[in-house]
Amino acid sequence: MKLIVITLNVVGWPLIQLTLARVFLFLPDAFFAADSWLTVERSFESNGQFYRQFLMMQRWKELLPDGASWLGGRAKKNVASRRFSDLTIFAIETRRAEVAHWCMLLCSPLFYVWNPLWACLVMTLYGIAANLPCILVQRANRVKITRILHHSEVPERKAKCAYRMVST
Repeated sequence: MKLIVITLNVVGWPLIQLTLARVFLFLPDAFFAADSWLTVERSFESNGQFYRQFLMMQRWKELLPDGASWLGGRAKKNVASRRFSDLTIFAIETRRAEVAHWCMLLCSPLFYVWNPLWACLVMTLYGIAANLPCILVQRANRVKITRILHHSEVPERKAKCAYRMVST
């Protein structure tokens, strides 16, 4: 019995994470094109200051793996370019990854079915340790990207308005 529980615990998390990651890669980009109640920027994030000053994310975020590239998804380690379209795709991918990691974390109670209380705590702590840093990095990246996108939208709108005025 103990061997079965240990096997379920050791195999469970990687199986959950890889399965959900793969499922989220198949979801259409349109699902993640705009922020939802879960992914919208919060006031405590202070335009990214929370991540830079309080969490000092720039010191440790490069240590995290980019699982999407392992599974055939779009890599998020680097932005392809500063073009509006590439930044928009990057923002979509950060939303996809954030929601996927929240779903992975929400699977923690599954381990409560077969584990004693102390092991439930260990499995939950693992779930938090494995997913929360990834969630935070996705949010920090999106705050940065959103700020760039908003600044780059303004000249584009002005150019479109000027074009409309000239062409009419």
